[in-house]
Amino acid sequence: MARIVAAMSGGVDSSVAAALLARDAADSGDEVIGVWMRLHPDNGEGYEQSRSCCSPDAADDARRVAQIVGIPFFALNLEREFEAKVIDAFADGYLDGATPNPCQACNQYIKFDVLLRRGLAAYGAERVATGHYARVEQRDGAHALLRAADAEKDQTYFLWVLDQDQLAATSFPLGELTKPEVRRIAAELDLPTAAKPESQEICFVPAGDYRELLAERRGYAGEPGPIVDADGTRLGTHTGYAHYTVGQRHGLGVALGEAVYVREVLPASNTVVVGRRDEVAARHFTAEGRRFVAGEPPADRFDASVRIRHRSPDVACEVTLVGEERFVVETDEPVWAPAPGQAAVLYDGEVCLGGGRIARA
Repeated sequence: MARIVAAMSGGVDSSVAAALLARDAADSGDEVIGVWMRLHPDNGEGYEQSRSCCSPDAADDARRVAQIVGIPFFALNLEREFEAKVIDAFADGYLDGATPNPCQACNQYIKFDVLLRRGLAAYGAERVATGHYARVEQRDGAHALLRAADAEKDQTYFLWVLDQDQLAATSFPLGELTKPEVRRIAAELDLPTAAKPESQEICFVPAGDYRELLAERRGYAGEPGPIVDADGTRLGTHTGYAHYTVGQRHGLGVALGEAVYVREVLPASNTVVVGRRDEVAARHFTAEGRRFVAGEPPADRFDASVRIRHRSPDVACEVTLVGEERFVVETDEPVWAPAPGQAAVLYDGEVCLGGGRIARA
């Protein structure tokens, strides 16, 4: 008999994942335990209306689902780890002129590190299951991370940080399902989360304005500085470099008779560089902190496809390893606004090879 920890956020995806595990456990004799993670205090402004996994009603929804599907339920306090690895890193990333991705940091350091280790140790579990849309298969003696059956919901972009040991102890019950099928199953089981809307916000920025977080956490109110073009010609004044991200168009206060976008954010000089759309696109960029799911890269130079945002299309590319930590990507066609701090995730067909975080040009 195996014991499985089902990570429950209070949303429909993790609810159905837990329900499917409980159903299968009835036949296999396995034991499923539902665990909700408390990641940060929920008493901030805006949390009353938040639908995130950390809103006040999320634990209640997860607990009710656990009761309905017949599994024990526990709440695990991971506030300290989440603050250090996700919230603080998010704030520091913006102050460094990057555009951090907190969901990937949460997966890397919280769900598939702290939760996995505590789940295996404290609950005597053999593996952890989540509501991510992804698949894991054994291929050539290794665990391969595969895209989900539902291409619209595929979340491998957020999971490229996982290694072989983590994948060996992880299950993705929704990997073969589509979102409509998940909602149908939830409705058939009368789960209270069946019609719950998806959250599109950062869970610890429920009001949607990360500038408030920078002010609260780092005392960053923003100091006005120059907005310039690639030649250094001053075009306007910004409210603080950390208030801008690469690819941003709105809120620049620059009128040139054509659309302009943020091209670079330069903290050292408190400068925001803008350019036309074609100036912000690129066919060549570097990623750092590389990780490969298989543990090793396919080769020192190899063909792949790359995705630089969750909703962006894949673009064919050539990847060249540089040193021990980096790789260079040369794409067949320009990609829109590669932003420092965002992930460049590499694929070979349906297989997620790994990735890295885009470095400053």
